[in-house]
Amino acid sequence: MNYQKLDELFDRLWPICRSITGPGISQSLEIMQDYIPIEIKEIPTGTEVFDWTVPQEWELERATLKTEDGELILDTNTSNLHVLNFSEPFSGVVTHEELEKHLYSDPAFPEAVPYVTSYYVPRWGFCLSDKQRKSLRSDVKYVVDIKTRKFDGCLRYGEYLLKGETEETILLTSYLCHPSLANNELSGPLALAAIYIKLASLKNRKFSYRFVIIPETIGSICFLAKSSPQVLSKIVAGVVLTCLGGHSNTVSFKHSRRHWVGDESLIDAVVEKICTYDNALYERRIFSPTGGSDERQFCSPAFNLPVVQAARTIYGQYDEYHTSLDNKDFMRISSVLDSVEKVFLFLKIFELENRPLRSTIKGGEPMLGKRDLYPSVNSSLTREMSDDGTFDGREQLNLMLNVISLVDGNHRLSQMAEKLNEPFKKLVPVIEELVAKGVICYD
Repeated sequence: MNYQKLDELFDRLWPICRSITGPGISQSLEIMQDYIPIEIKEIPTGTEVFDWTVPQEWELERATLKTEDGELILDTNTSNLHVLNFSEPFSGVVTHEELEKHLYSDPAFPEAVPYVTSYYVPRWGFCLSDKQRKSLRSDVKYVVDIKTRKFDGCLRYGEYLLKGETEETILLTSYLCHPSLANNELSGPLALAAIYIKLASLKNRKFSYRFVIIPETIGSICFLAKSSPQVLSKIVAGVVLTCLGGHSNTVSFKHSRRHWVGDESLIDAVVEKICTYDNALYERRIFSPTGGSDERQFCSPAFNLPVVQAARTIYGQYDEYHTSLDNKDFMRISSVLDSVEKVFLFLKIFELENRPLRSTIKGGEPMLGKRDLYPSVNSSLTREMSDDGTFDGREQLNLMLNVISLVDGNHRLSQMAEKLNEPFKKLVPVIEELVAKGVICYD
């Protein structure tokens, strides 16, 4: 997916007032169907899902705050962050003292409107910048008009299985339940759509890929509760995509719970390897159940799935997080595209790490010239590796010959990286080219 199409998807999703249930997430999932052929699943209000209960649907029509003489103070037509997400409806005239009990701002960031929710405790309220809050007059009354409604319906999430050569499955998921936030909300679904297109066109996929788009926390709990044991047992790895825009240059992987408790998984091992040999591209974080996203549910002890989390500019570590400042200026489309390339490379590394390679040549070295492989492999990925921006054909030829010599059915990709002391970013395109030219093949 190119810059323009990703930018268009952003613009379609941005103005929608989403929450964990309601028309906002339903509309957003329908938009995502134009990019990933997801089936929209529905879980009725009141359904017990483990220790949780599916809440009612929530819909915002409009919320305004005015002075009694008609001066408009806040309007969700200007920003859907101005209403407390999941707010109860309320209409009436209140004093400044009473209004203060229902206002939310952050003195640490006085220019920003904070994103605040109250999913499971009924209350009404407005969100505004602390600067604006301090400017409110205490000697006037205020007209509150919050037109929201809650009603029995369904919680909805999207799911699609992209089949590979085996039923072993990699779970790829992101949430879609916040209103107009960019890095924290839209970067994950945008990346998921772009990665789907890349994986769908990837030849020789060993693994199947299950794409899941959910409201955060309650959605992953619903997915786990409603998925059959057979489906969950096939998940050999997973990645939660979140906060993939912003200004960092690396993609950071949060390990799964298995790594945390000393029960190593295949995907955790790959995270360790790429952070060793491609440390200019990737970083690692330890697992923690005290923060993060849906990996907490997938990794919960009852399931203990090997699911890591991928982020770029990490939640809670940038001032714009959960505020009106987390917008398109902060979350650059180019950063999301760069994250897509890095996550896709990671997935290709995982594929190669978990399938043996063997030579198709019965004796001696392959004749590279007749396959247009001598003296170099022309790859944009490897070309970027030279410090001066040029492509060293001799160096690449030597790397190719070394790879051919190690393709004996006994060496994993990570063992090649260790033996040759080369980054995966250089090894993967060489292997892909050798496979495409028929020099080596998958067992």
